[in-house]
Amino acid sequence: MTTQTEVRLDAIPTEDLQRLVEFAQLVTAARDAMSDEIVHRLAGAFSEGMTLLDRLTRNEGLMRLLQVLDRQESQNFLIALSDAIHRSSQEISAAPPAVGGIGCTLRVMRDPGILEGLRLMSLIGKHLSHSLREQHHHGG
Repeated sequence: MTTQTEVRLDAIPTEDLQRLVEFAQLVTAARDAMSDEIVHRLAGAFSEGMTLLDRLTRNEGLMRLLQVLDRQESQNFLIALSDAIHRSSQEISAAPPAVGGIGCTLRVMRDPGILEGLRLMSLIGKHLSHSLREQHHHGG
């Protein structure tokens, strides 16, 4: 006599039985691997991750930075900056040390790229200074 919950194994295709066995082995292995220490470490990591995520999402400055970085022109700037860092590190490691002095400085200053870099840093400084003054003026 059979009940509705009993299954005849000879009616199940061999491939399906093999998959069931493999799944059962996977579940058993996962259960065996989940010791109390691992569960405790995972819970701690998850808790710390959630705390960090909460702190990050409540950080108004970081959220504003992420919004700015999401713009296409900011993406282009970051790509150019990363390329410049890479090329600069290669050039500086291959070049002899600078001799220094006013003559060396004047030779370097003739390079249009140097002047553009100084202009970029000047503009960043100008806008940063303005923004900081505005925040201080408005009590931010």
